[in-house]
Amino acid sequence: MAQRTKMAAVRWTPPANPRPVRRRGDARTLPEPRRIELPGAGPEHIAVDAAGTLFTGLADGRILRVTPEGEARTVADTGGRPLGLEMLGEDALVVCDAYRGLLEVQLSDATVRVLVSEVEGEPLTFCSNAAVAADGSTYFTQSSRRYNIDSYRGDLFEHSTTGRLFRYRDGAVEVIADGFAFANGIVLVDDDDDGDGAAAVVAETGGYCLTRVELEGPDTGRKSPFGPPLPGFPDNLTRDAEGLIWIAMVTPRDPALDWLLPRHPRLRSLVWATPQRLQPGEKDMAWAIAVNAEGEQVRELRAWGVGYKAVTAARRSGETLYLGSLTEHAIGVVELGSL
Repeated sequence: MAQRTKMAAVRWTPPANPRPVRRRGDARTLPEPRRIELPGAGPEHIAVDAAGTLFTGLADGRILRVTPEGEARTVADTGGRPLGLEMLGEDALVVCDAYRGLLEVQLSDATVRVLVSEVEGEPLTFCSNAAVAADGSTYFTQSSRRYNIDSYRGDLFEHSTTGRLFRYRDGAVEVIADGFAFANGIVLVDDDDDGDGAAAVVAETGGYCLTRVELEGPDTGRKSPFGPPLPGFPDNLTRDAEGLIWIAMVTPRDPALDWLLPRHPRLRSLVWATPQRLQPGEKDMAWAIAVNAEGEQVRELRAWGVGYKAVTAARRSGETLYLGSLTEHAIGVVELGSL
């Protein structure tokens, strides 16, 4: 059920849209994805093990193991709403559950263990995405402290900037940085000799941008822009074997929302009170962008009306790109070698 938090909207002027994306006249750079149909909705994120097997979570709480050929079976149930998930060794997953917090799921026996359910005495709501360092530390994001997943649009209207980045290590959790505009996807970058990331890159969905966060030394927690502003809403992030960061782009920026954000908060409160079908929403578009270690775009795949939309995950395995979505009942499959 949508969470009707009393909106405390702040005025925010979005950065200029670097290149508005409109359906009319837009060049298609993505073919129609092949679909791996699933027994449920919302494969929001995708993890891949060393053998190429896929794992994803559904809106009803199930975690699925999915073969590239399309065989899907349930391996666990979080009892909540799994979002971001990453491999933890070869027989476990770390899972961000929007309702239950940060979890560890053992694939051998379906055991679900809660790692973090609260931070500094506050319930961990809207746990979003995670990255696992070589030393076992888990970095993870919280999208909002004011809105849950059922009301995520409210945070985009309010622009609460209450998103946070945490580190979980040796049974303890600490806040690394806060003040994110809807913190979402995360990857580790600048690997050192031990394979640990010296910094993280966080997707700020409500800020149309990626942000670099230092993880070591006296600058820990310092934030800086990672690449230019984006022409849409970024969601989950992944890194491929070549070091490229794949950005799942949910939808292009909405001119109506960009117009509302600098206006009086009451206007946004009125829009938030209308039925969801009347609010700015996701477009019928599939979209993913790849950037290099400097945040420079090196590849963009997008198309309107190809039977897959609201992309929240883009995970490369070999020459295959797997797409996840908050709303679809399937994983999308794109063969990069043919593009």
